[in-house]
Amino acid sequence: MSLQAVPREERKGLVIVYTGNGKGKTTAALGMVVRAIGYNWKVLMVQFIKGDWMYGELEGYKKLAPNFVLKRMGKGFVRIMGDKKPIEDHITAARTALKYVRDNMDQDYDIVILDEVNVAIKEKLLTVKEVLDVIRNRPSYLNIILTGRNAPKKFIEIADLVTEMTEIKHPFQKGILAQPGVDY
Repeated sequence: MSLQAVPREERKGLVIVYTGNGKGKTTAALGMVVRAIGYNWKVLMVQFIKGDWMYGELEGYKKLAPNFVLKRMGKGFVRIMGDKKPIEDHITAARTALKYVRDNMDQDYDIVILDEVNVAIKEKLLTVKEVLDVIRNRPSYLNIILTGRNAPKKFIEIADLVTEMTEIKHPFQKGILAQPGVDY
């Protein structure tokens, strides 16, 4: 039996926010990718922070192509994890990433994920207004997912769905470092 998606002209694109200090924000967005591809939808994920580290989604997304496109556009973690890059480099990368979303969100995509965009705003790489302009000017059927800690209040207000990941327990508290395939 084949799944039939609702035609675009009948859809109401949602704004979805995954935020909070707990793990799983990007993972939740990737879960939606798998579901969407089941309906033969097209998904674009633009990563605003993740840079030159290697992590599982960089190989995994290739197995979901051509329906899933991942663009790693950030310059890496900002002001943490030994970051020595000038803040201007991070700002330029974030602005380039947002322009890429703006220019490509109507290119046959059904979902666009702005991964770690909340962090880009917190670090003052982008403004809330810039991102809101993109959200407000998207095609009516397009679902937008915003991930990252510290979601701006304005995003929470305009969102149709907001999930806050709350850390209850973390393996790091037992001295267990991040695990490939689970954490990255």
